[in-house]
Amino acid sequence: MTYLLADDLPPAPAGERFARLLERDGILPLPGAHNGLAALQAKAAGFEALYLSGAAMSASMGLPDLGLLSVDDVCFFIRQVARASALPVLVDGDTGFGEALNVMHMVRAFEDAGAAAVHIEDQLLPKKCGHLNDKRLASPQDMAAKITSAVRARRHIFIIARTDAAASEGIEGAVRRAHLYLEAGADAVFPEALTDEAMFREFARLVDAPLLANMTEFGRTPQFTAQQFHDMGYDMLIWPVSALRMAARAQQRLYATLRDQGSARSLLPEMQTREELYRTIGYENYEALDASIIRSVPPP
Repeated sequence: MTYLLADDLPPAPAGERFARLLERDGILPLPGAHNGLAALQAKAAGFEALYLSGAAMSASMGLPDLGLLSVDDVCFFIRQVARASALPVLVDGDTGFGEALNVMHMVRAFEDAGAAAVHIEDQLLPKKCGHLNDKRLASPQDMAAKITSAVRARRHIFIIARTDAAASEGIEGAVRRAHLYLEAGADAVFPEALTDEAMFREFARLVDAPLLANMTEFGRTPQFTAQQFHDMGYDMLIWPVSALRMAARAQQRLYATLRDQGSARSLLPEMQTREELYRTIGYENYEALDASIIRSVPPP
């Protein structure tokens, strides 16, 4: 009921709740949730914080992940996920949507929408998925200026500096950038697209800060578990597009079945039932708020 009832909302700001989760032992798992329903399902599975991926937001709008979204586009998704779940949400801030002043605007807008944390990357527009080739990087100084601007603008949001430098500057270049971004005020560092366990361990050995790892499918990083990342020295782990990939494959199968069979009957055993959906979104709780609404009974 977090959309409507103020007494359902956690009293502490989202950024503070995110930071407190990081203080606990173990790695903080952050599954991707690209809309409010996915956020509720992740919460029901027991997760205590979520991730909102730029790639997943873009794909759900039928767009490639090339920095095409606006701040307002992202805030639309943040409001869904944060309000539905009331969990701290880490948001993909791409390159900050511009330079220093744009980054400050982004931070304030994301906070107002309900974000707990944001990561900003050191690519230039048009940016690419971190696991693709030929990424163009901003200068370390320009990226550090963005981090400084984000820190000046924030009230509580947790700021993570992402570096994509490993592919072109090696682990040494990525580490140098990480140190500079931490000096600029970043709370944590996200080394993107590391390619093996040795790289992950070396980066963690050389960078004394909270670290975020990315376990995307079909990328440059091998499939490691959360425990393996923790053992390598990482404090947070995202699965950015996993939920969207699963949902997209299921939808693809549905549309093919409707086209070929003229009915979805054969897929009924695989579908979430009406009762299950209503339970997930708290349908009866909303009805109970207004005595004038007659309780709906799903057909058998």
